[in-house]
This record gives sequence, structure tokens and C-alpha cells, in this order.
Amino acid sequence: MQVTLRRTHRQWAKFIRALCDEHFPDAERIVVVLDNLSTYCVASLYKVFEPAEAFRLLSRLELHYTPRHGSRLNMAECELSALGRQCLRRRMRSAGDLRREVAGWARERSEMVVTADWQFTTAEARNKVGILYPKI
Repeated sequence: MQVTLRRTHRQWAKFIRALCDEHFPDAERIVVVLDNLSTYCVASLYKVFEPAEAFRLLSRLELHYTPRHGSRLNMAECELSALGRQCLRRRMRSAGDLRREVAGWARERSEMVVTADWQFTTAEARNKVGILYPKI
């Protein structure tokens, strides 16, 4: 997780390079789940970096964009809600303070190995939105 003052193509591209080269340098494949913000696109890498560098980064990524309504998006919303309740309920003096607080919260949350407890079964999903599921 990274705190920035703005969400620009350049910041996102630099974040992706740091993700690949600093945070997961030995990973063959990095799975990234993104929302549908227009900044988070392959073109951003090509706008910021030379084509060879953009291709190098992309070759290590597996990008998944969340549907507007879907379980991955719900999981992300739950995490952001927890972040808001547990960490951001007070005023921060500076962006640096905010970064430290969010980094500490994310580290603690990762150590807890928080998981989602899905209670909506496949049968219930088929019953509710059967048109989206193939008939078996």
C-alpha cells in the first residue's frame, strides 16, 4: 500500500516498477488486482518508461481489474473500510504521518492473515443470478 498526494499515471508507473524491482524482485509473476481508475492501465507504463522497460515490467505482471460489482471489489472495500475505522479516524498532521500510520496498519493487517468468510454459496448465487451461470 502506498500513500500519495495525487493519483497520476507517473506515480502509478513508478509504483509498479518499485513493486517489481524492490518489493518482489525474485517473483516470476506478480498478481495485481486493480480497480477501474483510468490511471491504472498498461498505457501508463509506456507513457512514463521506454518501451523496453514498460515491456519488462508488464512481462512480470498479471493484471486483474475488479468488476464494478463483484467479490474482489467487496474484499477491497472491506479492507479500505477497516483501514478507515482502525487507522484514519483521527487527523494526521502531514502526509509523512499518514504514510507511517498506513504502513504500520498494513504490516499489522498482513501479519494477522485476515481472510474473507464467504457465506454466499454457489447454489445461492445460481439461484439469485442464474442467467450469469451456465446450466450444468
